[in-house]
Amino acid sequence: MMEFFAGMEPLLRTFWFIALPASLIFIVQTIMTFAGTDATDGVDADFSGDLADGEAPFQLFSLRNLINFLLGFGWAGISFYNSIGSKAILVIASALVGLAFVAVFFLIIRQIQKFGEDNTFNINHTLHQTGTVYIPIPENKMGIGKIQVSVKGSVQEINAVTNHERLATGTPVKVVQIESNNLVLVEKI
Repeated sequence: MMEFFAGMEPLLRTFWFIALPASLIFIVQTIMTFAGTDATDGVDADFSGDLADGEAPFQLFSLRNLINFLLGFGWAGISFYNSIGSKAILVIASALVGLAFVAVFFLIIRQIQKFGEDNTFNINHTLHQTGTVYIPIPENKMGIGKIQVSVKGSVQEINAVTNHERLATGTPVKVVQIESNNLVLVEKI
């Protein structure tokens, strides 16, 4: 194996010494990710590298991104070594490919996260939704009843009041206002 590297120019050898370990670590990370054992990078930075105000799927400065950069950098250097005559341009082009690997990884993770579903109930999602009275609602806010309304594909029971006449069980209603974090104002449809 060392004979393979012995006759190489130092820059090409450097690209190989970057590409091979980065590839091995990348393969291990990928296997761990699909096996479900890859929860975090295990490296905490002393600064915030989060992108997009904390809505990013990963930190900018992480072991995974370093490996992605080195993977692109190393293999681009090997691939373009005989094509690009200037060593400085070769290193710059390889660095750009490494950055492109990080960007592509970011975009792939962003697209995958779109498949995720947030089913956390938020009463604000009931505004202007229709539902039916489950427990009769007394007239003119004289008491609290309950309605059933579908929010994000899930039926929720919510406390409700009305400003009008009493609403019997089964009456179709529309949520017109959020009164508090567990009470809505409804009107008969």
